[in-house]
Amino acid sequence: MKNFWEEFKAFAMKGNVLDLAVAVVIGTAFSAIVNSLVANIITPLVGILFNGVDFKNEVWLVRGVEIQYGVFLQSVFDFFIIALSIFFFIRVLAKLKRKKKIEEVAEEAPKVDPQEKLLTEIRDILLEQNKK
Repeated sequence: MKNFWEEFKAFAMKGNVLDLAVAVVIGTAFSAIVNSLVANIITPLVGILFNGVDFKNEVWLVRGVEIQYGVFLQSVFDFFIIALSIFFFIRVLAKLKRKKKIEEVAEEAPKVDPQEKLLTEIRDILLEQNKK
């Protein structure tokens, strides 16, 4: 039984598991923000565009059974807004990463001494003349 706990502890303390746990917590918080954005800002604005129609209350009555297609439409709408928000968030992060990488590459680029550059140009000219 002791080996089991040691293996579990080693597994739980791996970087990937901890990263995943952090991602879940941040994702949950981000989801709450996006859900609030959709429910409290975007949905009312869309309702105004459609003359105050609240999609959540839209139903079809089929043989005495209510089919709540409005709730489904709202869920699809929420999905697209959340996916779009995550896309923009990841896009901004990727741009920041690229910018940082470009700055790092620029810092790592060796600085060429002017004399060395001149000697390289002379060498290239001499090689070109020898080819003719």
